[in-house]
Amino acid sequence: MKQIDVQLMHPKEQITKVIGRIYKYGMTTTSGGNISIRDEKDTIWITPSGIDKGSITEKDISRVSKNGKISGKHEPSSEFLFHKAIYQTRHDIKAIIHAHPPALVSFSIVRQVPDTTIIPSAKIICGPVGYAPYGLPGSEELGNKIAVEFTNNDHLSVIMENHGVVVGGRDILDALARLETLEHTAQTIINAKIIDKPICPTNKQIQDYENQLPNSFSEYHKDPESDDEQLIRQDICKIIHRACAHGLISSTSGTVSKRSENNDFLITPSNFIRWDIQPDELVNIKDGKSEEGKIPDRYVSLHQKIYRTHKHINSIIVAQPTNVMAFGITNTKFDIRTIPESWIFLQDIPRVSFGSQFLDKKSITGLLSSEVPALLISNDSFLVTGDKLIQTFDKLEVAEFSAKSLVMATSLGNFVPINQDQIKALREKFLK
Repeated sequence: MKQIDVQLMHPKEQITKVIGRIYKYGMTTTSGGNISIRDEKDTIWITPSGIDKGSITEKDISRVSKNGKISGKHEPSSEFLFHKAIYQTRHDIKAIIHAHPPALVSFSIVRQVPDTTIIPSAKIICGPVGYAPYGLPGSEELGNKIAVEFTNNDHLSVIMENHGVVVGGRDILDALARLETLEHTAQTIINAKIIDKPICPTNKQIQDYENQLPNSFSEYHKDPESDDEQLIRQDICKIIHRACAHGLISSTSGTVSKRSENNDFLITPSNFIRWDIQPDELVNIKDGKSEEGKIPDRYVSLHQKIYRTHKHINSIIVAQPTNVMAFGITNTKFDIRTIPESWIFLQDIPRVSFGSQFLDKKSITGLLSSEVPALLISNDSFLVTGDKLIQTFDKLEVAEFSAKSLVMATSLGNFVPINQDQIKALREKFLK
């Protein structure tokens, strides 16, 4: 991921910023987890042992030089040995995060790894996941077992038996994006297994999908932005940050766009961490061309098609919330008839096949209408449309709340939806 130029930040600052993010979003505890960065001199900067992760500062970060000399206020993390072992094994890894996110810990205690091919966009970020047998925390034995998994150059994530997960990256933001994406995928799989059996796309479907990912877009030279455009940029960023805070989109998944005028619109960029995105980093699409020097999100062509086809749609959000996507990776229908408000907002949600977002845009634009504001793309995402962006966001929230209720209800008994007579009454009162 790009965005914050980590090369301009001291390793202490990078570590402090990321550990705060991990703690805030419930991916580790006050005492659990650790982060390290290896700099160009092979010095390792690492979180200290026994310091509150919720209030850690740059002054708390420990430094271990290439010759093993330790400096700083505190002893380095008790897990330093496995960080060191990974760095010795993989010269391409410059940052490591170890954490105890609940969904990945669940996999670790049943001796399984999450299959990232269940959502191919996650597979691209995470790749195959390794599995390290149990070892005593802080021991050289554990470090060796983890390092063995990293000898496979395809492995940048390893589940630690009865422990948690460790991920590596080319920099700290790359590692963070991988951790968040992997936990997000693991939670989706767990939710899905509550309601049905998860279904992976075939290898051919995944290959076709990857071949369709856009890698270029015609550009135009952008004039200074207007006041209206500045407001749209701010509006989009507020929604993105809010969606991240509510767990509706993650670091690497979530596309938000808003029409500016005619068929022009602004959209999230490609390869930017969502939770820190800034207004000037959004991409303006004008006359079918992208703002010079920026790469729009992979869904840009689909958004463009929707805006050109449906004049009543002025905002679009594509997301992968873990409860909605539990239905997206199974054959169970996402039945929104849970409570009246849910159905009024979203009505019946159709599903399209995996790959439709690139291979057959007509199957999506043809289904959307004022009566059908949202749809589910199997093994990919949930797409919701609307007029004002806050209303579109509200629909996304309603969808995830409804999906969560359905997942939870599965353990209680059979789902009893609002019946057809009740739906008819809702339609007559609210949707005339």
